[in-house]
Amino acid sequence: MKVLGISGLENAVPFKRAHRPGLDEREYRITQGLDAAAALVVDGKLVAAAEQERFSGKKYTGDFPIDAIRYCLSHAGVSIYEIDEVAHGFDYTTYRDLYAGDQASAELYNKVFSRDALLAQVRRDLPGFPLNNIFQVDHHLAHAACAAFTSGWEECLVFVNDAMGEVESLSVYSFHDGKFNKIHSLGISDSIGLLYSLVTLHLGFEFNSDEYKIMGLAPYGDPARFRGFFEGAVQLRPDGFIRIPMLHGSCKERENYTATRAWLGQRLLPPRAPDEAIQSIHQDVAAAMQERLERAVLHVCEHFGQKTGMRKLALAGSMSLNSASNGRLSQSNLFDEVYVQPVSGDDGVALGAALYRTSLAMKIPNERFPVPLVGPRYNSREIEAVLYRCNGKIQFKQFNSLRETCAAAARLIADGHVIAWSRGRMEYGQQALGNRSILADPGHPDMRKRINAMVKKNETFRPFAPACALEEAHRWFDISPGAEFPFRTSAVNVRPEAQKLLPAVTDVNGSAHLQTVSNKDNSDFHTLLVAVGETTGRQMVLNTSFSASDQPIVNTPEEAIETFLSSGIDDLFLENFHIKRTSA
Repeated sequence: MKVLGISGLENAVPFKRAHRPGLDEREYRITQGLDAAAALVVDGKLVAAAEQERFSGKKYTGDFPIDAIRYCLSHAGVSIYEIDEVAHGFDYTTYRDLYAGDQASAELYNKVFSRDALLAQVRRDLPGFPLNNIFQVDHHLAHAACAAFTSGWEECLVFVNDAMGEVESLSVYSFHDGKFNKIHSLGISDSIGLLYSLVTLHLGFEFNSDEYKIMGLAPYGDPARFRGFFEGAVQLRPDGFIRIPMLHGSCKERENYTATRAWLGQRLLPPRAPDEAIQSIHQDVAAAMQERLERAVLHVCEHFGQKTGMRKLALAGSMSLNSASNGRLSQSNLFDEVYVQPVSGDDGVALGAALYRTSLAMKIPNERFPVPLVGPRYNSREIEAVLYRCNGKIQFKQFNSLRETCAAAARLIADGHVIAWSRGRMEYGQQALGNRSILADPGHPDMRKRINAMVKKNETFRPFAPACALEEAHRWFDISPGAEFPFRTSAVNVRPEAQKLLPAVTDVNGSAHLQTVSNKDNSDFHTLLVAVGETTGRQMVLNTSFSASDQPIVNTPEEAIETFLSSGIDDLFLENFHIKRTSA
């Protein structure tokens, strides 16, 4: 059975622009349906997946993912007419009456959320595909399926923590033998994810994309300063859920949450402009917001863990990308095991929708999700053709083997170079896990500042993540020997004696967003780490995504070279090619 999952709501942002001109550009992100993607599942197994942004260059785009679809079909060697079903990770059909109260809401439903809007896009981009083979899957159910069917467990509790679904923000399911039972759900008027995003916007960052910056800023602040505010704002209920009164506005107000944002300005602090310097008060707000998020997550998970007696927990939804919260949950001992789906954002509902529809027709082989290296790759002939087109701008050398390539890259890293590493299939999800990465030595004290200045343009408070060979991760981090953290979804503590040795990847609170790399997960990247260990004494690198601050992770060789040339990156490795700028 072949099921093509898709995500995204193409008309969401254009509709808002047309009906609400003149907004702050950041306000157009207060919407649903970004992060469009496609995922092809064949007989219950993921074959190929990618985000549409990697092809269009439009970061976080919600456009119909036709380019990602074409890639998936091409990789599998099938045509769209050989696909049994197309499954979309949104289903607003049961909520149509909620939008019928006034003309503007009805138009929003018809042009953005309705099945007719989806079918119009299918007719345009997939002409001839049978429309009765298009299925819609509830957004949170798609998130839950993405987590449960990749957990490797036949039974678990599933916690979906999302800013916005169709009408839900948080859902809890029990999963047993391929079936879901929804235990409880919470509406968007009590969304901790939405509040977190609004605080992100209030502190001068981008709604629906920069939430990780609040997490990164939080360790610098004192949560006590605003603890009382957030304890009152996010109330923990005895039924295991939460209540957030400041979000309880009218439907019209919720379009941009103007009343909530005004309330934050009056009761918390004035909004920070994006170009305004970050002060200690902003750090303290971030610290208190992060602390309340972590407490709320523990509250919900503890309640339903005790209620169901389930000892395994699977997480999905955009707020499950908060690795600091995940780390605290994992260390709480509330569950025997916690699994965080690495593609927990809305790009992941493409996979979840496909898995759920497949599960209705057959038993899915539930295996733990491997490192999601399921995107495009490019061979030496394709790369070489691009390199020759850049004649005069670059010089390059081709090595004979992976081992030679890794040895050369390792020597450069040890010498303090910042390298770009593009090899194998592109990652699916928001994390660069070693195939489209910028790498450097984590032991250089100024490396974070250098990378931010040369390419990332990030705020200096945000640390980068370490990628460490699985075999020796416990030497540097407070984890058990052999403990796996392959997706960089949980924060762990850096051992006290190692913190001064790893300044570029150790957060101010002594933690790090660790990625462990095994030969099984990614043999090429593991080989590089071993080579780095031979030169630096640590099988570890600083790892961040191969992208500039305003672009998606690079996909093609052309994009890799363009990003390299427009940045201060010292060296580029494309498969076995070592590329440098032409000397002046």
